Amino acid sequence: MSDAAPPPAPALEQELNPWLAAETRFSEAADRLELDHGLRRVLRVPEREITTYIPVMLDDGRIEVFTGYRVHHSTARGPGKGGIRFAPDVSLDEVRALAAWMTWKGAVVNVPFGGAKGGVICNPTVMSQAELERVTRRYTANILEFLGPEKDVPAPDVNTNAQTMAWIMDTYSMHQRHTVTAVVTGKPLNLGGSRGRTEATGRGCRIVTEEALKRFSMKPEETTVVIQGFGNVGGMSAKLMHEHGFKIVSIIEWDGAVYNSNGLDIPKLMRHRADTGSIVDFPESEAIGLDEAMEQRCDVLLPAAKENMITSTNAERLQCRILCEGANGPTTVAADEILEKKGVFVIPDILANAGGVAVSYFEWVQNRQGFYWNEQQVNERQEEMMVAAFADTLEFAGKHKVNNRTAAYMLAVDRVAFATSLRGMYP
Repeated sequence: MSDAAPPPAPALEQELNPWLAAETRFSEAADRLELDHGLRRVLRVPEREITTYIPVMLDDGRIEVFTGYRVHHSTARGPGKGGIRFAPDVSLDEVRALAAWMTWKGAVVNVPFGGAKGGVICNPTVMSQAELERVTRRYTANILEFLGPEKDVPAPDVNTNAQTMAWIMDTYSMHQRHTVTAVVTGKPLNLGGSRGRTEATGRGCRIVTEEALKRFSMKPEETTVVIQGFGNVGGMSAKLMHEHGFKIVSIIEWDGAVYNSNGLDIPKLMRHRADTGSIVDFPESEAIGLDEAMEQRCDVLLPAAKENMITSTNAERLQCRILCEGANGPTTVAADEILEKKGVFVIPDILANAGGVAVSYFEWVQNRQGFYWNEQQVNERQEEMMVAAFADTLEFAGKHKVNNRTAAYMLAVDRVAFATSLRGMYP
């Protein structure tokens, strides 16, 4: 155990501020690219930040007013793209940072989208389905003029899902007086959703991890994996990696972690969680502490929960060879420096979890064409896009002699800056 005193609260608070992290990484990329100072000023800040207050009648007749946000970081390369999350801890700084990350993520995989993000401060765990629908529809109505297939295309995020997107699509369509499927992605299949969308982010994590293994002449069946989070991203990553022969030795959730040195049977674990509501007490595993699970020796660590899971307080104790960031912003800037000194091969979030935006783009294209692809076509196109993005990032890293995260940011910032410069300043 380290004798070092914990960092003072203000310093730690700054380290955990997602917007400061996004700004710092942007600035480093801009410096290395020697980006024009005018362009730097444009790309440093969002195009617009919307704060809206959402009056909703609850089931018991009381009226509550919720606060919602939608931030457009950049639309230089196309309409804004980004999820909407419902959570008690949503903040404008968080949404602002996530919108910027969406700009860079879309640019890394080279899809014609900009970056946006939204959120509503609420606690979905204590709200009925009817209350969630009313919040969603009123939030949508309040920001309606800023949404649209050519303006801003939301998607699911934390505590939102395909049903939430159906409500948004319907609300928008009622105001347009015709059905507009392309206003959101992540919809149910019957309303214009894309095959392969549910698995898209997890599949992207699996693809880039396999690309990283090639760099180390490793095979999936020889690779031990620890995954933090067992929701859509973590659960799908685990399922798809398990199918490809990876040995998933530990899964970490908020209420406990399970471990099996020979590899967990992921389909059985999923059934156990479906039956009991938790991964805890899975018969073919042993319980392990949350910190111990994160810090155990493994080939791949895949954080797929929320931001700020790897900080200056625990980065030194990580024992992974490859860090694949399934979540947005799971690693702080201070932790980055520690991981680089340790020689950890980082697959940064704006590359690792970009499979979701890739298939969201495919869904948007299918909606606009009115022509839908089968799952094999979706998966093949996603793999092609993710492999190309991984190769582009590693090429940038080698060319500029920087780490993978800086390379991904440089690649993204360069593409967005080039588009912004070509368009010029209006008026």
